[in-house]
Amino acid sequence: MKTIRLTAVLLIIAVLSVFSVSATSDCEKINWHYKTNGSNTRPNILSGKQIEGLENALYIGNVDDKTIYLTFDAGYSNENVEKTLDVLKSHDIKAAFFILPGIIKNSEDVVRRMADEGHLVCNHTASHGDMSKITDIADFKNELNRLETLYYDTYGLEMAKYFRPPEGSFSAKTLEFCEELGYTPVFWSFAYADWDNNKQPNPEKAKEKIFSQLHDGMVMLLHPTSKTNADILDDVITEFKSRGYTFGTLDELASKTKQ
Repeated sequence: MKTIRLTAVLLIIAVLSVFSVSATSDCEKINWHYKTNGSNTRPNILSGKQIEGLENALYIGNVDDKTIYLTFDAGYSNENVEKTLDVLKSHDIKAAFFILPGIIKNSEDVVRRMADEGHLVCNHTASHGDMSKITDIADFKNELNRLETLYYDTYGLEMAKYFRPPEGSFSAKTLEFCEELGYTPVFWSFAYADWDNNKQPNPEKAKEKIFSQLHDGMVMLLHPTSKTNADILDDVITEFKSRGYTFGTLDELASKTKQ
């Protein structure tokens, strides 16, 4: 009888442990990452880890999709942002800009230009905090809605329902909240250290890195405040075109990946 009782107790503990692990894993912080061998092959995303809800996110196009998707994280503006917009306009390319409140408050005309020139203006949150820490959907919604409200009050426009977690920090719960609230999370299949204006990459080495990692369906994360990016963007776009690539929008990427 004691053996039966002990077995029952152990079984209950095991079941409770499974539920505990499941609940914890939903909120476990995940840092977006990928691995590339630098030979124009598609990168290995998240070490192949399967995460519930990731199928609703955008981060790379389909195989044999010779399209590049340009996305920019823009927390503030400087002369390089306007130069970036000039280059995109000259090539008639529409990109996605994930913005923060500061760029609206301090550079209202720059964000208006993004919208006027047909770019998607998207959500990078109100506070640029670690979204993986948010476990309540009301708090998550507030982070996104505050920026959307500021954008609407300033321009009278609705912000595109694309969301990029700051620094790529998220959890399965983050993805669940996005689906419930009608947002599409957007990550990337290429990025590099371009954000520090006091430590800008060498332009030639930057181009070498970009060209060596070019792949089908490439979703590029760039910072438009980067002097290097602004200086090389025209060359990069021209080279991509010479290799037979075209440029698409996140709306087009979403349509392709849901087919």
